[in-house]
Amino acid sequence: MGKQGLLYDGLKKYFGFDTFKGNQEAIINSIISGKDTFVLMPTGGGKSLCYQLPALLLEGTAIIISPLIALMKNQVDAMRNFSEDDGVAHFLNSSLNKQEIEEVKKDIVSGKTKLLYVAPESLTKNENIDFLRNVKISFYAIDEAHCISEWGHDFRPEYRRIRPIVTEIGIRPVITLTATATPKVQHDIQKNLGMTNAAVFKSSFNRPNLYYEVRPKTEKVDENIIKYILSQESKSGIVYCLSRKKVDDFAKILLENEIKALPYHAGMDAATRSANQDAFLKEDVDVIVATIAFGMGIDKPDVRYVIHYDIPKSLEGYYQETGRAGRDGGEGKCIAFYSNKDLQKLERFMKDKPISEIEIGKQLLLETAAYAETSVCRRKVLLHYFGEDYNKTNCEHCDNCLNPKIKVEAKELLITVFEAIIALKEKQKAEYLINFLMGKETSDIETFEHDQLEEFGSGADEEENTWETIIQQATLDNYLKKDIENYGILKITKKGKDFLKNPVSFKITKEDEDGDLDGLENEDSDSIISSGGSAGAADPVLYSMMKDLRKKVAKRLNLPPYVIFQNPSFEAMATSYPITLEELQNIPGVGAGKAKRYGKEFVELIKKHVEENEIVRPEDLRVKTIANKSKLKISIVQGIDRKVALDDLAESKGIDFNEMLSEVEAIIYSGTKINIDYFLDEVMGQDVLDDIYDYFKNAETDDLDMAKEELPEYTEEDIRLVRIKFFSDMAN
Repeated sequence: MGKQGLLYDGLKKYFGFDTFKGNQEAIINSIISGKDTFVLMPTGGGKSLCYQLPALLLEGTAIIISPLIALMKNQVDAMRNFSEDDGVAHFLNSSLNKQEIEEVKKDIVSGKTKLLYVAPESLTKNENIDFLRNVKISFYAIDEAHCISEWGHDFRPEYRRIRPIVTEIGIRPVITLTATATPKVQHDIQKNLGMTNAAVFKSSFNRPNLYYEVRPKTEKVDENIIKYILSQESKSGIVYCLSRKKVDDFAKILLENEIKALPYHAGMDAATRSANQDAFLKEDVDVIVATIAFGMGIDKPDVRYVIHYDIPKSLEGYYQETGRAGRDGGEGKCIAFYSNKDLQKLERFMKDKPISEIEIGKQLLLETAAYAETSVCRRKVLLHYFGEDYNKTNCEHCDNCLNPKIKVEAKELLITVFEAIIALKEKQKAEYLINFLMGKETSDIETFEHDQLEEFGSGADEEENTWETIIQQATLDNYLKKDIENYGILKITKKGKDFLKNPVSFKITKEDEDGDLDGLENEDSDSIISSGGSAGAADPVLYSMMKDLRKKVAKRLNLPPYVIFQNPSFEAMATSYPITLEELQNIPGVGAGKAKRYGKEFVELIKKHVEENEIVRPEDLRVKTIANKSKLKISIVQGIDRKVALDDLAESKGIDFNEMLSEVEAIIYSGTKINIDYFLDEVMGQDVLDDIYDYFKNAETDDLDMAKEELPEYTEEDIRLVRIKFFSDMAN
C-alpha cells in the first residue's frame, strides 16, 4: 500500500474521517518526509490532527510542547478515545507526582506512547532532558507557537529556550503550529527556532460564519449582556473579562439573573477550574465567564457567542478568543464592548515594563483601538492585520457592513497626508503625523523643528478622527504600510507612490453627524444588542416619531433635546414599548424623576403606535444586579443629601475625585435628582457657574470635549460639576 493509502487508512481508523480538511494532507506529508514545517491555521481548522496523525503513523514518540496544563489534559483525553490503549498519549508537567511520572516514563520506554505532551518549563528540567535523550523521537511539535514572539499576544519567555533544548535532546524535524500570527510574529518564530527554510502552510484567516460587532461600553453593559444571553435560549457562550475579580463578580450577576454560568481563571484552584471547564463542555452550564486563560484548545464546536466584556490587549488575542465561536461552521456571534478608557487603563498597567515592551504594547493597543473605532468592514481590518487581503466590498456579516456609513471622496486629503509623510522623511508614526497635520506644537515637533516646515498645520481644517480614518483606509488599501520593526513608522508603498503621480478616487466612510448626543452616546448611555446583530432601534418608525416629539418638547421648554431623553433610551423604548410611566422608568437612562417630568407625551405616543400597528409587546425584563454595584451609588446619594463635600466623600469611599464625578454623572443620567449647590458655592464663583450653565443651555450636545473646546478658560472639573447641576435641574 502506498504512503497516501496509509494516510487515508490512518485517518479513517483513528479519527473516523474519509477526507482531509484544507491543507491537512500536505502538512502531514511534509512532516512524514522529515521536513521542518510551519503551520498557520485559524482555530477550528483542524490543527491538532496535523501532528496527531503522523505521530500515530511514525516510529517513535512525538514530543508536543504545549503551554497549558488544561489544554494537555484535554488533548490526552481526546487521543486516548481514538486508541484502545491509554498509554498512547501522556503528559509530563508539574501536576504529576513522582509515581505518576515513573509510569509515564515506563510507557514511553516500552514504545506504547506515540504522543508525549510537555510544558516548556518541564522540558528544561535536567532529569527530563537526560531521559528524552535516550528516547526515539519521531518529531517535535510546538503548539501555540506565537508564545515565542514578544509581538505575539501571549508571549512566554520560556518558549524562547526551546531551540537550544531541542538541540541538546537530539535534532529531529520540528513542526510549529499557531492559530494567530501576524507576518511579524511568523518571522520571529521562524528566526528563533532556526526554521527559516521550513515548509510554510498558511490557511485563510477568514471565518465566514462569524459575525463581528463592537458596541460602546456604557454604564449599562451588565444589563446589555444579560438581555443578550437571555435571548439566546440555552445556547453555549463565553464572556471574556480582563481581570479575575470581574470574572467572579460577573459570574455571580449572571447567576442572580437565573443564567447558568460559572467562572474560570488562573487564580482558582486547579480542581475547581477543571470541574467548571468540564461542566461547560458537558453543557451543565450555558456560559463560562473567563479570563483569557480559558479556551486554549477547548474543542467545543457549538459555542454560539463570544462576548468581550473588556476589549483585549491585542487584535491577535481578540482573534484567538473570538475563534472559539462557531467551530462547527454554524452561527457564531462575536460582540465586544469598547471604551477608550479601558485601553488607557491597559496602557497604565505597562508603565513598569522595559521601554521596548512598552513600545510594543502601545502599538498593539493602537491596532486594537483602530479596529474598535473603525467604520470599515471589520473582517477586512482583521484579515489585513494578519497579512491577508479581503477584497469584498461588503462582508454582510459585521455591524459596519450591515449598517454602512456614507462614503465621501478624500483624494485631496490623502495627497495632503502623503506630502506630510514625505516632509517628515518617512520617519514618524501616525500619532506624530496627525499632530503635525493639525498644527499642534508638541514638544517633539518643536524639538525636531518640524513646526518650521511648510506642511505643518496643512490639515488643521479637518477633524483629528478624519485623519485617523484616512491613514487607516490608506493602510488597508496598501497605499501606506506600518514599519512594525520600528514601532509603526509610516512608509509610502509603491502603490502609494504611483497614486501620487496619478491620483485616483479614494473614498473614506463619514461618521454620523446626528449631533444629538455625540459625547455621552459612547460613555454613559445605554446600548442594546439586537439578536439579529445589527445595531439601532428595533422599531425605526417609532424611533423617528420619538425624535420628532423630543424636538417639539425641547423647543417648547427652551431646552437642548439631549436633556429630555438620550438616543439609547429611545432605542430601548423602541424595543420594549413602555406604555405606562412605571414601565418607562425601567428604561435605561430614564428613572423616576425623568419619567414624571417628560414621560407622559412619550408613553401616549408609544401606546397609540402599539395599538394602531397591533404590536405584541415583549414581556418586561428586569435585570437584577448584585447589591455591591449599587451600594456605592446609594451611599454617595446619602452623602450628598448630608451635604458632605464631594472631595471628602471621594476620599472616604477610597476613589479619586474623577471617579467620584463619574459615579455622580451615572446617578443623574439614570434620572435621579440630586443637589450639589452646597459644594459648588464652596469651590467656584457665581460668574463661572453662570457662564458654564449658559453654555449647556444653548449647546446641541453635552459632549465634554466640545465643551472644553468652547470653554478653554475653565477646568474639566468645573465643567463636569456644572454639567451635573444643569442636567439634574433640567432633565430630572
